[in-house]
Amino acid sequence: MNTTLRNPEAIRLADIPLLDIATFRNRILTAVAEGGRVNALFCHEQEDQAHQLFALLAHPGQNTLEGIAARIGGEYPALTPECPQVHLFEREMAESGGVTPVGHPWLKPVRFPARAGGPPVGHMDFYRVDGDEVHEVAVGPVHAGIIEPGHFRFQCHGETVLHLEISLGYQHRGVERALIGGPDIRTLHYMETLAGDTTIGHTTAYCQLAEALGGIRVPLRAEALRAVALELERLANHTGDLGALAADIGFLPTSAYCGRIRGDFLNMSALLCGSRFSRGLVRPGGVAFDLEPVRRAELQKRLLAAQRDVTGAVTLLWSNPSVLARFEDTGRLSATQCRELGLVGPATRAAGVDQDVRADLPHGFYRFFQIPAAAMTSGDVFGRAYVRWLEIQRSIEFILNTLSALPGGDVTAHPKTLKLQPEALAVSLVEGWRGEICHVALTGPNGRFTRYKVFDASFHNWLGLALAMRAGQISDFPLCNKSFNLSYCGFDL
Repeated sequence: MNTTLRNPEAIRLADIPLLDIATFRNRILTAVAEGGRVNALFCHEQEDQAHQLFALLAHPGQNTLEGIAARIGGEYPALTPECPQVHLFEREMAESGGVTPVGHPWLKPVRFPARAGGPPVGHMDFYRVDGDEVHEVAVGPVHAGIIEPGHFRFQCHGETVLHLEISLGYQHRGVERALIGGPDIRTLHYMETLAGDTTIGHTTAYCQLAEALGGIRVPLRAEALRAVALELERLANHTGDLGALAADIGFLPTSAYCGRIRGDFLNMSALLCGSRFSRGLVRPGGVAFDLEPVRRAELQKRLLAAQRDVTGAVTLLWSNPSVLARFEDTGRLSATQCRELGLVGPATRAAGVDQDVRADLPHGFYRFFQIPAAAMTSGDVFGRAYVRWLEIQRSIEFILNTLSALPGGDVTAHPKTLKLQPEALAVSLVEGWRGEICHVALTGPNGRFTRYKVFDASFHNWLGLALAMRAGQISDFPLCNKSFNLSYCGFDL
């Protein structure tokens, strides 16, 4: 017996199959062996001090999720030795959930939550390589310029990186803990600032989840405007990333142009709702701002101008041999590595893994008008950069088509109160600009959140950056790092 869920959807907790731990483990291992992936794995403490494991699994080509659960005591046989993509899920549960995955190869801290007896942030055993002429390079957590904190420790032989270990957790955020007991007046603020450059991605994921729990049907016009805002967010960040990649190798024309064009895309978001980061736009039941004909025409005009400008700026990259020489074969990841580690977004599509929530588990307006996944096969900095360029082109085309045939009607379902289904589980996935965003919530008898889990794309992909550096030159790290451009705060929840 299993439970199939659409994206987004809410179901009663009583309808989720409660398996014994052996069957639970076997179901996950079988799904992954068949090409599926684990979208979420977490534990929830019961009133009797026992724990319940929950897993959400995506199966290729099915456009649905599978939900399963298992009741355990304080430990269970770890999945990581047989299924590497769950290593971070299990480390997180061991750190904060009071559960021990027995047999996990290394239960290193993930976020260093404040608790009695817990280690200070960054205090952990790092992997070390010993040998003649092997040396260690430590970078951070404080970095030059305006950048979030994170620690990178390289084991090098000469300039060659043998191993990179990344330690995060310096943000001390506690967002998931603060969401318990909600939704309340603070909940939307937490979502909009969970990862500041992904306001629409995370707020849409939350609103879809709340709407599923509340039985709210969002008007089609609002779904279309949410999709426009999400693609504008993707355009601004992808354009900024291409400019930053150009800056990292000293190619100033594209760097300068893309910096300005990124601002143009941000200003288009401001045209939608008054905020360059789209705060205040997405709300449970729809959107807070409509798009009347005058502003719609202005948005189309600006988008066409930006399309011309970004095409010229980015074409300079691909036509310059020195740029290609730095991008190609730098920071390579294989499709096998991406699948084994459960990587998401442009990083995995650049290695030939055709995986995109908008196509695989479509939600909202993407149920009617899909964007084909953009993929390369090289798995290197060039591949990750070129996938961004392909997505820029497809996002612009999608927005223009959506604006030219914008559905009529209301932009909000006008929910008087947000009353959520009690004793239920809800899941919502969104393809943010970095990759898959997954929100999962459990509600208690009063319809309030008893558990809220957020898995940003960065949760999955930091280890991908570490592996991309193996056997590379340490001088390539800034370039590789920018080709992933992962979020510290989106990880440090």
